[in-house]
Amino acid sequence: MSAQPNDVRLQIKQELKANSPLWLTPFNADSKDSDVENALRNRSKAVDKALSSLWKSMDFPDEYALVAVGGYGRGELFPYSDVDVLVLLDREPEGADVEKLEQFCGSGWDIGLEIGHSVRTYEQCIEEANKDITVQTALVESRLICGNALHFKLLQEGLEKSLDVKTFFRKKTLEQRQRHAKYHETPYSLEPNCKESPGGLRDLHVLLWVAKAAKLGNSWAEMAVHGLITPFEAAKLRNNERILKKIRYQLHVTTGRREDRLVYDVQTPLAESLGYAPNGAKRSSEQLMQRYYLAAKAVMVLNTILLQNIEISIFGANSLETPIDDDFQEADGLLDIRHDRVFAERPSAMLRAFIVMAQHPELKGMSARLLRQLWHDRVRINSEFRANPVNKTLFIEFFKQPQGIVHELRRMNETSVLGRYLPAFRRIVGQMQHDLFHVYTVDQHIMQVVRNLRRFTMDEHAHEYPFCSQLMANFEDHWILYIAALFHDIAKGRGGDHSTLGEVDAADFCQSHDLGDEHTDLVTFLVRHHLTMSNTAQKKDLSDIEVLKEFAAIVKTPRRLTALYLLTVADIRGTSPKVWNAWKGKLLEDLYRYTLKMLGGEAPTHRQMLAEQQAEAKRILRLYALSDDVQDKLWKQLDVSYFLRQGPSDIAWHTRHLYWRVDAAQPIVKARWSPLGEGLDVLVYTRDEPDLFARICGYFDSKNLSILDAKIHTTTHGYALDSFLIQQDSGAGFDREFLSLLEADLQDRLGKRQPLADPVLGRMSRQSKHFPIRPTVDLVPDEKGNQYLLSVSATDRTGLLYSITKLLAKYRVNVQTAKIMTLGGRAEDTFLINGQSLNSQKLQIQLESDLLELLSI
Repeated sequence: MSAQPNDVRLQIKQELKANSPLWLTPFNADSKDSDVENALRNRSKAVDKALSSLWKSMDFPDEYALVAVGGYGRGELFPYSDVDVLVLLDREPEGADVEKLEQFCGSGWDIGLEIGHSVRTYEQCIEEANKDITVQTALVESRLICGNALHFKLLQEGLEKSLDVKTFFRKKTLEQRQRHAKYHETPYSLEPNCKESPGGLRDLHVLLWVAKAAKLGNSWAEMAVHGLITPFEAAKLRNNERILKKIRYQLHVTTGRREDRLVYDVQTPLAESLGYAPNGAKRSSEQLMQRYYLAAKAVMVLNTILLQNIEISIFGANSLETPIDDDFQEADGLLDIRHDRVFAERPSAMLRAFIVMAQHPELKGMSARLLRQLWHDRVRINSEFRANPVNKTLFIEFFKQPQGIVHELRRMNETSVLGRYLPAFRRIVGQMQHDLFHVYTVDQHIMQVVRNLRRFTMDEHAHEYPFCSQLMANFEDHWILYIAALFHDIAKGRGGDHSTLGEVDAADFCQSHDLGDEHTDLVTFLVRHHLTMSNTAQKKDLSDIEVLKEFAAIVKTPRRLTALYLLTVADIRGTSPKVWNAWKGKLLEDLYRYTLKMLGGEAPTHRQMLAEQQAEAKRILRLYALSDDVQDKLWKQLDVSYFLRQGPSDIAWHTRHLYWRVDAAQPIVKARWSPLGEGLDVLVYTRDEPDLFARICGYFDSKNLSILDAKIHTTTHGYALDSFLIQQDSGAGFDREFLSLLEADLQDRLGKRQPLADPVLGRMSRQSKHFPIRPTVDLVPDEKGNQYLLSVSATDRTGLLYSITKLLAKYRVNVQTAKIMTLGGRAEDTFLINGQSLNSQKLQIQLESDLLELLSI
């Protein structure tokens, strides 16, 4: 037959559609993990049948063969995966055969299959396999669908002869390392790829590929027969493989397309379709993701064990073993146990293994034998083990090691030893944080915080954290900070205040490990108040002495202040690479220095702070060859609050540009690169008007510029002297041309005094839609009732700040200062405001209601 009749294609398509419930029916709460394998086989069989019918209808030469490759070759065809096939020829096609092959491939798409095809002769297959490891891997998994069985057998034999097992192993393990690096070496991404991420299905495929190539087994059970893994490990691999397959299968069905990423958009519907329901502490998506992470973590450990054993089988074992002590030895650069019953006879050695690793930086890792025994014997870490004084001493001793703590703490977590020793920690392994600015699960965030604290002790990182490194160098027993970091978020996901709940856990730990009253007091204080310093620095007015006194009363001692500062910096920097910036760093450092003076008996007064600020500003002005009285005309128009809220360098910069035009008729705008090293400082000086702040915010918003800080001042003769710290939304830097353009453009905008444009609220980000934030508005008067502190919290988006300031202008509310905080996708803005309308309780309530309505749009 020279062409495929439409009625034959239609019949095959109808049969596929009729059978599609076998692989498109979603799982439910009652489905077993093993059901996924039946679904995958059903689709593979149905596609086999469809392609066989299509093949036979084309009347190909008897020498041709149709071969399944890749995942289809394994018999694992997910609902929307490509159908990869090889048309195996005995010779180059000619004439009518070329047309038939084109029709066959086109007809595959006509019947509803996404065909990925290659057409090659036997010789071309061998040649391409030798050149391309991807082609070679696909052919390793090949199986015959229909056609010439003899030619297919010859292909398999040819591949077997040409395949160099050692080279194949090296290339596949290199591919895995590169893939892991692409996904940042962690399975704990908040939107992991269940196929490609570390601990995903591809890690299992690598094991199967290299084992099959080395003739060490085609399944986990066969690998157990060959002694590569134990039957228990084989069962673990099979169970976790089914979990991952089930998640990927359901992901395809839920999205209706080939989708391997567990993106925020699908996590909740996917979880609910699998029977997870929200409870008081965790969302359904959090429960699903925690199960995924635990499966991925187990796959990573077993992947390491099995790859090492396969490598030994292929390359042979290194017989050189160097004793380290009675329990451990070095074998081929890895830490190994002296015999298989080390942990059974001395369970404490499970903790000591990590100490030995930290003490021997020349070791590349742990041997498969050691990891295997840890995996099996970790169940010995029970209440009796935790109560043993020897083990308590070893656990504390681990944190006192001079190096290797972070690497080994991560390994302790990966092997589940940490979770076994600290049951509270076990509960937060793989626990997601739905707050938009944490990009790590709780356990991985804790690891990041410990890492940051460790870096404060290392000379090679002193340039990154100069002040923190200086403080850490003079902080005795800095290991106690690692304990505090371990517990600071350990109560996340339980419901309630995790700081308070974590404090209880930390106190129990310190007391049971005999850390003494001083260390216990410090650890519990840090866990309880690990958010206090950041909240004070970022949301309160640090020029207010009462704020400093309140904070000093909490910390009480310089040691606790230093410890809290170090933990706070490490904590913020451990949430997300995007959350930290130089401005936040300066706020924290300023709060630290002010409070340290207060704790040292140097409690500043407004008069003293004013004198210090002005004296330093004059010193800077003299560096520009300006006379000692050049500032007098301008400074006479400024009140005390200006000098308390601005730094000396800012005061000097403002004075240089304004001292000779204090009564300027036109707006003055000046911009400079911020001395902090990030963003721009922008000075605006013009006659004051009610909606000036909103007008400036509107301009910055129109240019996609984010305001990080704003200080608003009104001179005694009616001029506004406002300063802003801004940055681009994209995070890009500024060039000199942009500074000049901004100055001219904003000055022109303010000079024209056009009516305020209507704000345009941008769309919420994809993440924000799935992690909704309940808007809050808090309006609190100061002690005298002259000014109010307005705090708003909402999902951030373009135009939000302008909308808020325009509404405040509508109520004739004056903004004195503004702290604009963006934490991931969460806006936390604080305004110091005043105005006649705030004297009316009715108008206050109306303003708060309008703000809430605005934030809820």
